[in-house]
Amino acid sequence: MKREKPKLVSEDGVRHDGRRLDELRPVKMEVGVLSNASGSAYVEFGKTRVIAAVYGPREPPQRYMVLPHRAVLRCRYHMAPFSTDERKNPAPSRREIEISKVIREALEPVVMSEAFPRTSIDVFIEVISADGGTRTAALNAASLALADAGVPMRDLVAAVAVGKVDGYLVLDIDQVEDNYGEADMPVAMAPSLNMVTLLQLNGVLSPQEFSQALNLALKGVNEVYKLQKETLRNKYLVRVE
Repeated sequence: MKREKPKLVSEDGVRHDGRRLDELRPVKMEVGVLSNASGSAYVEFGKTRVIAAVYGPREPPQRYMVLPHRAVLRCRYHMAPFSTDERKNPAPSRREIEISKVIREALEPVVMSEAFPRTSIDVFIEVISADGGTRTAALNAASLALADAGVPMRDLVAAVAVGKVDGYLVLDIDQVEDNYGEADMPVAMAPSLNMVTLLQLNGVLSPQEFSQALNLALKGVNEVYKLQKETLRNKYLVRVE
């Protein structure tokens, strides 16, 4: 039997989980969570949980990868077999390979790779619990892990997804809203540079809706960006009695 679509947004603009249309899920961020990595970060958006580790700059494992004028940025996005309701095949899927490429391209504009020629900077991202918005959570974690590793960056990259659900534009969609929504638009920005580094759209939005969705994404990005900076700042705060 075909599953009936649930009502996800009430008439007074309250979503199925109690959030307002422009409200993020509860967010938790932490850096320096792995002692053996050059830098690491843990990020939660609701029930979506991601951990990222950075190694390098270091000598690339294969000589053919060496670039004489800059470092090679390599990203691997992977969903753990236990991250979804049904056990996922541990082998990399086409979707994971695509998202790995998307994340790398979103980070490359801010990483000052020219400072480390003939090296590689490796970013490993593991989704340990998936409830929608995994690519944006992964981007936020990767950006924090790079900063934690001391890799020179022009700015942090902050990301959030905007969706269209029951005809409403909503910020930071979860898995249920993604499954039954009409559109999903992940956006990543380097706010201080006023630069969009990722913009994808699955579904259909009118030109007016697209403009509104972009403004809503900008609001969410600025909130995430503020949390990222606070997370990094808190690591180096020294309490003085």
